[in-house]
Amino acid sequence: MPLPLIIAIIVFVFLMALLGIKVIRPYQLGCIERFGKYQRTVQPGLNFIIPFLDRIIKVDIREQVADVPPQEVITADNATVTVDAVVYYEVTDPVKVLYNVAQFRVATIKLAQTNLRNLVGDLSLDESLTSRDKINSKLRDVLDEATDKWGAKVTRVELQRIEPPGDVTEAMHRQMKAERERRARVLEAEGFKAAEILKADGEKQARILQAEGQAEAIEKVATAEKFKLLTVAEGEGQAIERVYAAIHNGNPTKDLITIKYLEALAKMSEGKATKMFVPYEATGVLSSLGMIGDLLKDKKEDGKRAAPPAPETGS
Repeated sequence: MPLPLIIAIIVFVFLMALLGIKVIRPYQLGCIERFGKYQRTVQPGLNFIIPFLDRIIKVDIREQVADVPPQEVITADNATVTVDAVVYYEVTDPVKVLYNVAQFRVATIKLAQTNLRNLVGDLSLDESLTSRDKINSKLRDVLDEATDKWGAKVTRVELQRIEPPGDVTEAMHRQMKAERERRARVLEAEGFKAAEILKADGEKQARILQAEGQAEAIEKVATAEKFKLLTVAEGEGQAIERVYAAIHNGNPTKDLITIKYLEALAKMSEGKATKMFVPYEATGVLSSLGMIGDLLKDKKEDGKRAAPPAPETGS
C-alpha cells in the first residue's frame, strides 16, 4: 500500500477520533441524537459519538435565575401597582426540557408574569403590600406544577418590588407618619400616667412608713416613760420601806422624834414661799379656841331672844 494512502488513512482516523470525543462538564448532561432522533443521555466525563451521524446537546443542570420584567397590575380595589420578580429553577430531566417545550426560559418567564398578575389582582393594595411571602409561595407552587412536565423544578420565587402610584405612596407616607405620631403620643401619655402612679404610690408608701415610724417611736417613748415611772416608784417604795424598817428597828424615843420634827419645821420655814405651815399641835389649840368662840356666840344669841319687851309709857 502506497505510503501517502496510509498517511491519509491515519490522518482521517485521527480526525474522526477528535470529532467523536466529547467532554461533558460536571454541571451538564448530554443528549445524543442520531439522524435527528434521541438516542441516549450521557453523564459528565469523556464520551464518544460517531462523527457526522451523532449530535450531542448539552444541558445545564445548575440552578438558574430568570428575571420577570416589571408589569402593571390592577389590584382588587382598582389600584395600579408595578410588580416584578425573579424565578429560580433547575433542570431535572434534560430530555423533557429539550423536547416538551420550546424556549423553556421564555415560557417560564411568561408563565410567571401571567400568574403574578392573577395573584396580585385578587388582593387589595394593602394586602399585596403586606403579603409578599404569601404571593411568593403561591406563585412558586403554580410554576412548579406547570414546569414539572417540562423537566424542571422551580425552587423559589421572590418579588423584587411592588410599587404603587406616586399619589398613593405619598398618602401612605402621610398615614404612616400620622400613625407613628399617634403611637408616640400614646406612649408618652402612658409613660406620664405610669410616672404619676409610681410617684403617688411612692408618696403613699413614704407616708405609711413615716406614720409607722412615728407610731413605733411613740410606743417606745411611752414604754421608756412607763419603765422610768415604774423604776422610780419601785425605788421610792423601797426607800420608804427601808426608812420605815430603820425607824422601827431603831426604836426611837419621843424626844428624838420631837427634835427631828422641829428640825423639819425649821427647814420648811427657810424657803421664800408665801404659804404658812402650822405645826400639828397648834392646829389642836386653834380648833379649841374656835369651839369656845362658837359657844359664846350661841349664848349671846339666846340672851337676846329671852329679854322681855320694854313697857309703853302714857302720854
